[in-house]
Amino acid sequence: MPGVNVTVRIDEETKREFDVFCENVGINITTAFNMFIKATLRTRELPFTVTDADYKKQAKRELGEAIRSIQEQSVLNGTSTMTLDEINSIIADVRQQKSSTKR
Repeated sequence: MPGVNVTVRIDEETKREFDVFCENVGINITTAFNMFIKATLRTRELPFTVTDADYKKQAKRELGEAIRSIQEQSVLNGTSTMTLDEINSIIADVRQQKSSTKR
């Protein structure tokens, strides 16, 4: 199948660095782009993670709010000073109660 040309614009320094990388791993830029395209088509996803920075910030903010809420609730419940051993003991008791009610 005959090849077609695709033009990609990148800054000069990035191209130079990528040329060096490709040379170090024994390929050229054309081969690297073909590998990228074929991997994308084979897996039907990009071969790296692309994330939305705003989404991550929002998720961190929501997690922080949830943790603060749990901390406030533990103070109201009088459980804010419990040790990890005490918490694990309560979990073990609840699991024991659940397993004995199933029988």
